[in-house]
Amino acid sequence: MPLTHAPTQPTTGNRVSGSELSLEARLAATDAAMTIRLEEAAVAHEVRTAHISTDPIDLGDVLTVPLTPTLQPPTPYRTPVAALLQRAHHRLLTGGWCAGALVEEDGARCMVGAIRIEAHGDHGLEAGAVAVLLDAIRRKFGDVDSVPSFNDAHSSGRIPLRMLDQAAGLADTRGL
Repeated sequence: MPLTHAPTQPTTGNRVSGSELSLEARLAATDAAMTIRLEEAAVAHEVRTAHISTDPIDLGDVLTVPLTPTLQPPTPYRTPVAALLQRAHHRLLTGGWCAGALVEEDGARCMVGAIRIEAHGDHGLEAGAVAVLLDAIRRKFGDVDSVPSFNDAHSSGRIPLRMLDQAAGLADTRGL
């Protein structure tokens, strides 16, 4: 039985050992070798898949969505405080959230600012919404001083928006 062995690499008289090459030279050689291997793999893939027939895609069957999402408010709650909290949540989604002020120049609002503008001057309704919101915040985060301090403690509106949404559900459950 004949012995088989791997073909030997051709040697050249001016070949430099790997330990004498700089890191950059070794990286360049590795990059060149990988590029060759990737090109060979791409050709092999094309040869292996050339027989697979593909049907053209009918663009009418493709689902399209608008590039800019349109935020529609969900079905409004029937109770006044829950509906107010839901409108405040939607206002922050569409108009922007801010910390440190009721309203910023660009129209972004904090949680209380959104509740206040959506209450349309009804201070009793506004106070009820802020009370339910504070209760929802305390249920989730423990002892919080106030809604403004909770709002200002965050660097993004993600958690304050979520709390407004949860407070709307809580107010609806309570029939407020």
